[in-house]
Amino acid sequence: MANKKTYEFNRNLKDLTVSDLQAKIQEDQLRLKKLEFAHAISPLENPMNIRGLRRDIARLQTELKKKEMGI
Repeated sequence: MANKKTYEFNRNLKDLTVSDLQAKIQEDQLRLKKLEFAHAISPLENPMNIRGLRRDIARLQTELKKKEMGI
């Protein structure tokens, strides 16, 4: 299931523009900070969400870099 979600996520990245990617990265980084803060105060029900969000941000940054380089 996780592989299918990742595949769909990556497929949808191809359609986004550079400004859309930058906005999504900022939005997800803010969400990550809030999630990490909440986890520091009281444990999250599923702490693996933090890892998944970090990986999504990395995927977004990779796609942004590709678009900036023209690949």
